[in-house]
Amino acid sequence: MKRILLPSGLLLLFAAEILRVYFIMPFPGSQRSNTISLAYFLNKYIFFIRLIALGMVGYGAFLSFRSWKKWKKTFFIFGMLLYAAIFYMVNFKFLADKMFLQPKNKIFASGSSNRVGNDKLVIGVTINKESKAYPVEIIGYHHQVQDTVDGTPIMVTYCTVCRTGRVFSPVVKGKKESFRLVGMDHFNAMFEDKTTKSWWRQATGEAITGPLKGTRLAEIPSSQMRLDAWFRSNPNSLVMQPDPAFLKKYKDLAGFDAGTIKSGLEKRDSASWQFKSWVIGIRHNDLSKAYDWNDLVAQKIINDSLGELKLVLLIEADNASFHVWNRMLRNEALRFTMDSSGLRDMNTYSAWNNDGLCTEGPLKGKQLKPVQAS
Repeated sequence: MKRILLPSGLLLLFAAEILRVYFIMPFPGSQRSNTISLAYFLNKYIFFIRLIALGMVGYGAFLSFRSWKKWKKTFFIFGMLLYAAIFYMVNFKFLADKMFLQPKNKIFASGSSNRVGNDKLVIGVTINKESKAYPVEIIGYHHQVQDTVDGTPIMVTYCTVCRTGRVFSPVVKGKKESFRLVGMDHFNAMFEDKTTKSWWRQATGEAITGPLKGTRLAEIPSSQMRLDAWFRSNPNSLVMQPDPAFLKKYKDLAGFDAGTIKSGLEKRDSASWQFKSWVIGIRHNDLSKAYDWNDLVAQKIINDSLGELKLVLLIEADNASFHVWNRMLRNEALRFTMDSSGLRDMNTYSAWNNDGLCTEGPLKGKQLKPVQAS
């Protein structure tokens, strides 16, 4: 028994520390397996696993240390030093919330004092009469930022690996919750709430393991577009500014908006329907559909349906700002086309602008209702 006690304890020590990070970080092969339950178990009980493993190592060494030859003692000391180094790297360098920190200074500016370029992609949120824009290259580093819009708490999230931006209410069971970035699952960022330690998937706002498994955060309507397009319809919007403490980190995402970033995790497959190809995803009730970004850029406008929901997708001339609207109006499904004069519906040949507002024709003044898409 004493012969296997020490090596078993060492193996458990090393395996527990390494695997708890391997399963929830983008290491080769780690994101393609369904290991979330094992990862959660290791993270939840790592303290007790360490105690057991260190107890095995300590007792095994106590029984055998005096009888060891010098090389065995040296090997044991080296092994413990190696574990100490791995412990430090795992717990202070490789954990997601140690690599991607929250803003130290949340700074907002209006159009006149804004320092974010008009060509930058933003996630825009409007609640009642207040609008705010959150640049993707800023939120992308932090992964999630909590804020308020018109007094309503919101959590703006972005996963640069799967290129998904979503905005949620951080209120869980009537209580405003705090979250930290814990890692990723199947190449999507994952957050842990402070109260129950449940893990939440960024793309859906759903708790995928832990006490709140199956619970979903309420989504808050948001739009993704270039800042100049956002200012067109929200001229009084505030814009989140770069935090001076993280300017170098933001620079690491230069080229992300355009899809020219070189990172293997965040790069773009320019062809359609590849692993890293861009799509626009829409979910309605129990139905969901993905639209090829390249098709939308080529066609400029797509009329479609998702169940009973009649959709129209539009991309602006900048090939970056996209919109999805419900094309049902006055119990009639409008069908849109793009001609030399701009966007028109084929039903009445009324003219529409890029904000879904009819500007000329029989439907002048009518507004299309936006459909949440990402």
